Amino acid sequence: MSEVLTITLPDGSVREVARGTTPAAIAAAIGPGLAKAALAARVDGVLVDVTRPLDHDATLALVTARDEADALDLVRHDFAHVLAEAVQTLFPGTQITFGPSTDDGFYYDFAPADRPFTEDDLPAIEAQMRAIIAADKPLRREVCDRADLIARWTASGESFKAQWAAELPDDEPLTVYWSGEDWFDMCRGPHLPTTGRLDPAAFRLTRVSGAYWRGDQTKAMLSRIYGTGWLNQKQLDAHLLRLEEAGKRDHRKLGAELDLFHLQPQAHGSVFWHPKGYRIWRELEAYMRRAIDGAGYAEVKTPQVMDARQWEASGHWGKYRENMFVIPDEVPNVADEGPLVSDDAAWMALKPMNCPAHVLIFRQGITSYRELPLRLYENGCCHRNEPHGALHGLMRVRQFTQDDAHIFCREDQIVDEVRDFCALADRIYRDFGFTYAIKLALRPEKRFGSDAMWDQAESELRNAVAAAGLATADYGWEELPGEGAFYAPKLEWHLTDAIGRTWQVGTLQSDRVLPERLDASYIGEDGERHRPVMLHRAIFGSYERFIGILIEHFAGRLPVWLSPVQAVVATIVSDADAYAQTALAALTTAGIRTEIDTRNEKINYKVREHALQKVPFLLVVGKREAEDGTVAIRRLGETQQRVVPLSEAITLLKTAATPPDLTAA
Repeated sequence: MSEVLTITLPDGSVREVARGTTPAAIAAAIGPGLAKAALAARVDGVLVDVTRPLDHDATLALVTARDEADALDLVRHDFAHVLAEAVQTLFPGTQITFGPSTDDGFYYDFAPADRPFTEDDLPAIEAQMRAIIAADKPLRREVCDRADLIARWTASGESFKAQWAAELPDDEPLTVYWSGEDWFDMCRGPHLPTTGRLDPAAFRLTRVSGAYWRGDQTKAMLSRIYGTGWLNQKQLDAHLLRLEEAGKRDHRKLGAELDLFHLQPQAHGSVFWHPKGYRIWRELEAYMRRAIDGAGYAEVKTPQVMDARQWEASGHWGKYRENMFVIPDEVPNVADEGPLVSDDAAWMALKPMNCPAHVLIFRQGITSYRELPLRLYENGCCHRNEPHGALHGLMRVRQFTQDDAHIFCREDQIVDEVRDFCALADRIYRDFGFTYAIKLALRPEKRFGSDAMWDQAESELRNAVAAAGLATADYGWEELPGEGAFYAPKLEWHLTDAIGRTWQVGTLQSDRVLPERLDASYIGEDGERHRPVMLHRAIFGSYERFIGILIEHFAGRLPVWLSPVQAVVATIVSDADAYAQTALAALTTAGIRTEIDTRNEKINYKVREHALQKVPFLLVVGKREAEDGTVAIRRLGETQQRVVPLSEAITLLKTAATPPDLTAA
């Protein structure tokens, strides 16, 4: 075994070093600036500690703060460990469990010795975390013998860690990371070289909640402490500002203030749409119908409840059974002269998705290759039994309606159909003012279908997006290994909203599995039966979630064409009431959603009230306007108003209220 290793750097240069040399040592040899900046390393593409000895010829890339994705994950992981050490220092007897990084920070689950933690505990914990960071403790990796580690955990009263160590695969090495010489946690790593590499001003503990051990409601309740962590204070401050702005835009808060919808325990996860909120829904539905009619789709409607055998045949019964609302079919009980649910009754299920039902429509009659592609669209109401704790306003519900469609096509039509869908999605997202990124989610570990089938499906989606000119950095093109559905790879559209948040909304999946499982076929040019390819696609994703995103994106101030109330006619004096009614009638006849406000209140009060309700236009009328046949128009967000004839105001509002797809080019 050679004691000299060949290490290849990203610029192609090669260094020969002694076996056991660390990436940190190589960084120091290159220069003191890099040694100070290096947080970790990628050895043959694998992220490792910068202090990890090298033991083979390898490629090496040093990770610094410029590699933001890797760097953020590292610091957030370290903040979680520092949090755990701080809690055990302040609250002896507390057991530690898990502490992963998250999209914007970290959390750690604890089993407190005496009482659950509260938010009142957070300032002291933060102070202790900063003391640990200031101590600049080395973070050292140690590989442990399984039996010794379990015994060590058990002896120190860490029953959760002992249980987890015992359940890890036998072929997986168990590692711990020491913080200095007096605290450690079990972890795969990697970590920063020392706690001092964290910025003590770049984190904030945010909240406390309960969490079950291993996410199982039958197991122990733990205390979870959340935090947000960043590379520096500037990033933290920007994040906190985004959170403050997001709080103002929270669709649940605005939904109540604007009287759009509500949720209540009597229907967990289902939305009670109020007239104003449902008007937004109806406008979106009309918009989408115009889009799909123009794109050659045929709209269908399918049953809410189907026999479990159908779901078993499609594969959903095995994959989604726990998330389906299942009901037994009734069978006659002659003895009791009434219906009785027996142990062997047939099972029915509320549909969690529309795709199997669309295959059943496709199968009615013999389809010729000349009839393809067949594009079936449905505003399909679906139900999924999401856990109560996962429900979140309109964003995650149990009952939802998808703008769902399935395109049945021949192999030679796939690229064109995907390209056309990309163009349709692009137009729709731009109509709402969104930019987006496209990502390709590739085959998961557990899946239906052969590798050859997946190779073909993934390649087709890549080629189609490239043909549409969207597989570029400008569109955030990225491939996501392992994140496809169990039956198909999928394209994902990730929208960026007004404050920089991203939302995964639209999808397109190229599926050869479901047509095979449900025996869908068409007659080809050769007179033989062939399987169609089934493209699953959605643009809004679900109406509920898309409306929630729109409310937050526009901070409740929706475009005029979507606003539930587009104008209010408000009187200054009661002498103008009759004219206000005339203006209301004219505006309503012109198709403008208008309300009237003749309350005996000062006009400034009325202006403020309707501004808070995000009404786009306020038409103020007094005695002079009534005599002249005019209105004083005040647009939401503007302090100036202008007086125009009523007919001119109607023309202006009709133009502003025209949906973007109906606006003349």
